[in-house]
Amino acid sequence: MPEAPLSPALTRAASLIREIPDYPEPGILFRDITPLLADAEALRVTTEALMEPFLGTFDVVAGIEARGFILAGAAAISAGVGLVPIRKAGKLPRPAASVDYALEYGTATIEMHDDLPRGTRMLLIDDVLATGGTLAAGRHLVETLGHTVAGVSVLFEIEGLGGREIVGDLHTVFHS
Repeated sequence: MPEAPLSPALTRAASLIREIPDYPEPGILFRDITPLLADAEALRVTTEALMEPFLGTFDVVAGIEARGFILAGAAAISAGVGLVPIRKAGKLPRPAASVDYALEYGTATIEMHDDLPRGTRMLLIDDVLATGGTLAAGRHLVETLGHTVAGVSVLFEIEGLGGREIVGDLHTVFHS
């Protein structure tokens, strides 16, 4: 099924994302979303698009450090629900669980508190799907703590890196 065309507002929001070659390492094409975040209308329509397929199915929004925090915070406020941060190792005062995973250029660990009742439905948000390691680790962490992943949503996917095969079903706002 072909992707539906973006609305003019989302097309404009997508045009605000800058591509920065060779950052943070040679061969990596970084997508700078700060111009999108600085534009109130672009941030609003992007936030709505991240949540739209999952409205009514989640109790909280979980955001993955670092840019996922920003998007998840905006989504949580818009949806009238709470925010659960999924942080890099050593950033939380009392992590309940942690998961190690591979990145496209190294390894990392993420952690999350266990403050919510078992079975809480979480919408997992991050900015980009690349190799899928971070989002797969986030899903695993949420499920390890007894919660349900109501959905996974990202701004965009870097195709050809196999991330979708690792993460499974997810919603992508901007398609390449």
